[in-house]
Amino acid sequence: MQKPRILIIEDDEMQAEIYEDALADFEVFRARTGREALAMLPRAAPHVIILDHILDDGDLGLDYLPELKEALPHVPVVVISGAMDVHDQMEALQGPRRAHYCLTKPVDIEDLRKTIATALHECGEAEIVRSFESLERSRRADIHDLLSRSTDRLSRQNEILRLVKDASGRPNISALARRFNVARRTIIRDLHELIRRGQLPSSVYPPWEGEGDMDPEETPRGPVERPSPSAS
Repeated sequence: MQKPRILIIEDDEMQAEIYEDALADFEVFRARTGREALAMLPRAAPHVIILDHILDDGDLGLDYLPELKEALPHVPVVVISGAMDVHDQMEALQGPRRAHYCLTKPVDIEDLRKTIATALHECGEAEIVRSFESLERSRRADIHDLLSRSTDRLSRQNEILRLVKDASGRPNISALARRFNVARRTIIRDLHELIRRGQLPSSVYPPWEGEGDMDPEETPRGPVERPSPSAS
């Protein structure tokens, strides 16, 4: 079985050796700059990236984070730095091209090992699979809810049809709304759908001119204008 690959982006030789010794159970390879790391990715994509923030020639590891995540969006990145304040750490851990973890120098080796183990187990491809599974469950729930609401609406409309098709005069909208525990406008829409489908004659509930689907009893009325004293 192939060992997980860890890419270490670190310019300091001694620090890089510490990481390599701590992660001897993995296949470890190293880049000294962000550009060198980006050039390596097509040849050997890592399972985890360890990114030092302060690199050679004033390079900042976080400046390369967007490009690293653009190239390998599913690969977890562990940022390591002794120069990042809390604001910088929070910024690195937010957004679509974020790091997964931030560790502060000097790094506790046992903490580093645990972080890498968690990243391999919880992030990367496993994280993508969980996201797809969650999306699929959400879609199934949405479809089930849509079908359920559609079934409820058809059942209610069939019952309304039974109640009003042989009745004389306009149906009592308020009574139907109370019976089915829905809004008055819902009953009005149901009646109009039954009329459009030809299951009820239009005379059962004719549209109220100028008010669309609004019931005449719901038509808003403005204040009554009274004549001014001068007009009398």
